Amino acid sequence: MDVCLLSRIQFAVTIGFHFLFPPITIGLAWMLVIIEGLAWRRKDPVYDQAGRLFGKLLGLTFAVGVASGIVMEFQFGTNWARYSKFVGDIFGAPLAAEGVFAFFLESVFLGVYLFARSRLSRRGHWLTILMVAVGATLSAFWIIVANSWMQTPAGYTINAAAGRAELTDFWAAVFNPSTIIRYAHTMLAAVVSGAFFMAGGAAYILLRSRREGALTQDAGAAPLARRALEVSLVCALVASILVAFPSGDWHAKQVARTQPEKFAAFEGLYRSQENAPLLIFGLPRDNPQRVDAYVAIPGLLSYLAFGDAGSRVRGLEEFAADEIPPVWLTFISFHNMVILGTLFIATSAYGAWRLWRGRLFEGRRFLWMLVAMVPLPLAACQFGWMAAEAGRQPWIVYRVMRTADAFSSNLSAGEVLFSLVLFSAICLALLGLYLWLLVRTLRRAAAGSSPE
Repeated sequence: MDVCLLSRIQFAVTIGFHFLFPPITIGLAWMLVIIEGLAWRRKDPVYDQAGRLFGKLLGLTFAVGVASGIVMEFQFGTNWARYSKFVGDIFGAPLAAEGVFAFFLESVFLGVYLFARSRLSRRGHWLTILMVAVGATLSAFWIIVANSWMQTPAGYTINAAAGRAELTDFWAAVFNPSTIIRYAHTMLAAVVSGAFFMAGGAAYILLRSRREGALTQDAGAAPLARRALEVSLVCALVASILVAFPSGDWHAKQVARTQPEKFAAFEGLYRSQENAPLLIFGLPRDNPQRVDAYVAIPGLLSYLAFGDAGSRVRGLEEFAADEIPPVWLTFISFHNMVILGTLFIATSAYGAWRLWRGRLFEGRRFLWMLVAMVPLPLAACQFGWMAAEAGRQPWIVYRVMRTADAFSSNLSAGEVLFSLVLFSAICLALLGLYLWLLVRTLRRAAAGSSPE
């Protein structure tokens, strides 16, 4: 068994599990800023009830996210000691900023938001959820800074004698070539996740309502679910479009400029081409190097990457064999993310059309579709993360440090395997508990229980 491979699998498991919760936390917090704002400005008790219910789900999601995040961060020291030593001078700064300036802001105001509702004015209560959303968004910024530096490192020098990278320009490292666009793309994806989470929860409540005709009458929990569904679908439509255009388009252009081998792997482009085609579908193969069963639009990849259909796009043939990322995993992850993004636009647009026509609450099939959609934005986030990280390989810090040189060499394969099995079991238990509490809360709301 390979210690490096096992350490990579363990980190993928723990960060993949953790990354289920921050998108919901960030997106749902901003949904609640809107819901609580409407409750305050309109003095509407229905919006207030919706805020109470989904605020409770926000607290639950935040708690599980914090628990899973602690395990993830400890691995930098236990499983990736050589990496931590090499980049600690740079990597530690954004992680410290995330904890000091963002996490405490988010967690303190979340406690006030959840437990001091009756002691605050409506404006004060709205300000608490606004600060939660701002704190969550700032927290994500510093995490994106750290990861973006690994993708496009800047503001550093290599101290060969000490065997480490050292920070020379803090702001150059923070605002490296990929930070801002990756941050915007990730935050919009989080809003999509939070919006579909709220929409699916509201749809589930409507479907579970026990009173006859609750889908169309102001009875039981139906009013709060209807208001939440209206707000979340409109937000989902706006955010889904912005994820694709302009943020997704800008991000692709940035990758084409700064990580050309990753960009080539995204599109299965084995050979450099002018008028390079954009693959809508395909199955990449490495031996021999080709893409089977492909459907492509000629020239569109060159145009999207460089603004000119005749532009030359570098293929994987131009790079050393030991510097090419795993093409199949990168390609499939990227295209699955794009397919899901298209589905989100179509679904939210259809929902907005039904809302405009006054038919949003009539069809049970569409409501069940919204329930089924809840995990899909999270899957898209996971695919995006996989495409970004797999596409950077074999580098842990792009063209600075290889992944094979970064893991803790003093660990045995058995030790890593044991912790991998243990962490996987803990993640499954936490996920099961989270889903059980989530469904129980929604069922109680549908049955008419108070969301207090």
